[in-house]
Amino acid sequence: MSSKIIAKNVYKIFGEQPETALEMLRQGRSKDEILRETGMTVGVRDTSFTVEEAQIFVVMGLSGSGKSTLVRMINGLIPPTAGEILIDGDDVAAADAQKLRQIRRDKVAMVFQHFALFPHKTVADNVAYGLKIKGMKAAERRQRAEQALAQVGLEAYADSYPEELSGGMQQRVGLARGLAAEPEILLMDEPFSALDPLIRRDMQEELLELQRSMKKTIVFITHDLNEALILGDQIAIMKDGRFVQVGTAEEIVGAPADDYVAAFTQDIDRSRVFTAGSVAQPAEPVELGKDTVAVALERMERLGRDALYVVDGKRIAGAVAYRDLAPLAREDGSLESALITDYPKATRTTQLNELYPLAQSGLPIALVSRRGALEGVVAPQDVFGKLAGTDEPPTEPASA
Repeated sequence: MSSKIIAKNVYKIFGEQPETALEMLRQGRSKDEILRETGMTVGVRDTSFTVEEAQIFVVMGLSGSGKSTLVRMINGLIPPTAGEILIDGDDVAAADAQKLRQIRRDKVAMVFQHFALFPHKTVADNVAYGLKIKGMKAAERRQRAEQALAQVGLEAYADSYPEELSGGMQQRVGLARGLAAEPEILLMDEPFSALDPLIRRDMQEELLELQRSMKKTIVFITHDLNEALILGDQIAIMKDGRFVQVGTAEEIVGAPADDYVAAFTQDIDRSRVFTAGSVAQPAEPVELGKDTVAVALERMERLGRDALYVVDGKRIAGAVAYRDLAPLAREDGSLESALITDYPKATRTTQLNELYPLAQSGLPIALVSRRGALEGVVAPQDVFGKLAGTDEPPTEPASA
């Protein structure tokens, strides 16, 4: 995976003497002090980040945090006061007008919060508008527009007008317009914030589904942390023009960098953020036909577990519980005679909320690979510990 966008120490100051405000920032003066003393506004300050190819990079912040200014600097709509913004190695901040046009034409498309559709043009013509500006012939524009509309499920509405569509459908048209240009990078500035909650959730799921096939590099701006956690491969929390934390959803919710981030995350449903992999333990199975009941019991006591998985080569044969094996130890019984073949299983990426019904079995949940190999286990008590924020491993010894 290669880096598609690299920002290095980017600043943006709005005012007549930005260099003065820039020097004040470097001296440690605050955004509010600079505004009060100079009348200049600090939009973005000393921000650096990298967006990898095919990644969804979400910038989340409240109004006035600088997130929209930042995304507009990426495609050169707003020039930075200082710093570099590299797209495939080309510095947008230093590019001349011709180079900027080439970057916007070939690499970057933008989807805005407000649909900005032309009411007198058909849906297809709205989607193809940017292609017309570029000089593309009518037949090719139409074909490209229809392909983009098909990607967002609106091919049947190509000849309809915007007023005939719902808000969610109009936003899909806006997305299709961005896709029609076949950009490598999509910049999305709060594209779903004007939609009602149900349509907004549908659009989030649709974007994720599209991304599985498109594999675009996406910079997505939002003021909604839930939306950021749903969409972001990497999430940047922005405050007063700078990033206060960058990480995965699990990193931000599990280890907030400061009180500001902690306040945002305190009411988040952790069960929809963390995955089974975050609470997994090594499986340490016993082997069918090789290990004895005595070996299994000793291993359970050493690990403090009530059950273990049994493997037959790379295949999971089942599970065995302490309560079932203890009597067999006195009778010299076999593991096979105590096998539980109806056991709970999931993958490392299964969300914790999906583990609730599996945890009711009383057995550890087996984490299996795509090929069915045992990759680890999740103890039910660890699921609830993670949700409570304690993350403490079980300490109770196994008992008969």
